[in-house]
Amino acid sequence: MSSIRLADLAQQLDAELHGDGEIVITGVASMQTAQAGQITFMVNPRYREQLAVCQASAVVMTEADLPFAHSAALVVKNPYLTYARMAQILDSTPQPAQNIAPSAVVDATAMLGTNVAIGANAVIESGVVLGDNVVIGAGCFVGKNTKIGSGTRLWANVSIYHEIQMGEECLVQSGTVIGSDGFGYANDRGNWVKIPQLGRVIIGDRVEIGACTTIDRGALDDTIIGNGVIIDNQCQIAHNVVIGDNTAVAGGVIMAGSLKIGRYCMIGGASVINGHMEICDKVTVTGMGMVMRPITEPGVYSSGIPLQPNKVWRKTAALVMNIDEISKRLKSVEKKINQQD
Repeated sequence: MSSIRLADLAQQLDAELHGDGEIVITGVASMQTAQAGQITFMVNPRYREQLAVCQASAVVMTEADLPFAHSAALVVKNPYLTYARMAQILDSTPQPAQNIAPSAVVDATAMLGTNVAIGANAVIESGVVLGDNVVIGAGCFVGKNTKIGSGTRLWANVSIYHEIQMGEECLVQSGTVIGSDGFGYANDRGNWVKIPQLGRVIIGDRVEIGACTTIDRGALDDTIIGNGVIIDNQCQIAHNVVIGDNTAVAGGVIMAGSLKIGRYCMIGGASVINGHMEICDKVTVTGMGMVMRPITEPGVYSSGIPLQPNKVWRKTAALVMNIDEISKRLKSVEKKINQQD
């Protein structure tokens, strides 16, 4: 949608309107850059002084901030959540494809729902089922017998291997690979023997996957991504991983095979999580966490060393390198003290 009356926007957002409802809103912008015709939002009282110079035609805010408004306002309980919803309403992002391009290769056995769009040079193999309103971007590959639910969109150059199941209203960014072989090999006297990966990837509804992320198929059982999961760019999800509903995974995370992550978890960027173990529901792992053992209690867990000035870090590193010797000396001193007692 390119424009909307402020009164109509307020109604869709279930917001309390203050000011001229006939104002036409054409976009969303930050408080610092907003111009006439745009709407902005304020999430913290410390920005109240900026309202006097903000050029936006309307501001989303809480009732406590309303006395400081210098323009029309939409009063809500959670301005940031409302910002997300109004950005969806005013979203002008083009679709990954329109109609079915002449250069697209669609197998005669593929089943396409209504209003399906397939971009240039995309390949849809035999036995594929695409639900209503599915959009396949240019250069995508959808392998044999894969099923993609209604409303799901793939941006350009996404590769979906064979026998994959993807739910409804999903969004996959460019360059992502779903269903590639997991890292499965047996060693024969120094030589690696490949183990065919026979499982699938099962993805729920409303899942969003960032650019250049890889989700491996299962070795025997399936890799499973639950409903409402969001995965950022450049993540590695290994074979037989299970991610519970509504879990969020930030950029650069690596998950080893046969890991099970619960629901409503948040995994910070660049974290590394060991395989063949379980993380319970409602766990937060902060950025660069190294998870080596199961987590059985909800909460926030951290392990990364915060950045320090180089001179301070060198001293810390020197202590860490000698921690074994320090431990032995400490035990020796404790032993002598205990003997004296």
